[in-house]
Amino acid sequence: MNTASLKNEYAERIVPALTKQFGYTTRMQVPVLEKIVINEGLGKAVDDKKIIETAINELTAISGQKAVATISKKDISNFKLRKKLPIGARVTLRREKMYEFLERLVRVALPRIRDFKGIESKFDGMGNYTLGIQEQIIFPEINIDSITHILGMNITFVTSAKTDEEGYALLKEFGLPFKK
Repeated sequence: MNTASLKNEYAERIVPALTKQFGYTTRMQVPVLEKIVINEGLGKAVDDKKIIETAINELTAISGQKAVATISKKDISNFKLRKKLPIGARVTLRREKMYEFLERLVRVALPRIRDFKGIESKFDGMGNYTLGIQEQIIFPEINIDSITHILGMNITFVTSAKTDEEGYALLKEFGLPFKK
């Protein structure tokens, strides 16, 4: 299946289903998936600078788009943190790359999680959803032999939904395996 198919599926199947479920009067009221943000917070990177480089390379491989380092905003002496030090990596996906990543996440990566029973359905009150993943090795793009650290990540799905109920319905239609 190519990326256009997920986009077409949205237009042909998901829009009519959500219109029927929520009683929208126009197609423009139907919520859309605006972007997917993948973020890795790397506290260990204060001591070891190679961790940031590795994380950026892995995120770039997973997402198909260049990841960037996130930098600290202030000094925190308890964490040996200085202002403007790289402490994480993130990438924002939109349009084709977003649909491509979503399809790989739902069809390939999530089923590879051991003892997988579905994902929690806690939204942020505005129809957006953040999924936490403990290990980057569930993605087939990552070579397990070259792993030095197991890194987790947060994947945030930003939708145009007004309520959590609408956001849940949209992401469920896209195939995210929520727990019952």
